[in-house]
Amino acid sequence: MTLTELAQLLKATGFSVAYSHFKVTENNPAPDPPFITYLEFDSDNFHADNKTYKQVKNVNVELYTVKKDLAAEKKIEDIFDANDIPYESDETYIKDQDLFQKIYQIGVI
Repeated sequence: MTLTELAQLLKATGFSVAYSHFKVTENNPAPDPPFITYLEFDSDNFHADNKTYKQVKNVNVELYTVKKDLAAEKKIEDIFDANDIPYESDETYIKDQDLFQKIYQIGVI
């Protein structure tokens, strides 16, 4: 799966989706939660014989909600499960933004 294919899958949730962040301007305000961002944070490439045989990008898929939203989480998890995308997750509350952040860590090629 590529980053482009991942973006298409995430858009199937019906939530606003952006790579890294939403570009907010006076004419283009930030979307209301729930929304999703995703960002490559490092790699786990496969190496042999002094070559990189397969590049694997580790990506954080971040779901932002105003409350703990099990239905929103399930939409993302169902898409991952239906497409055989293994994931790990973590959650935090961002006090100064009054938002919950659910982070899914996945690998893409």
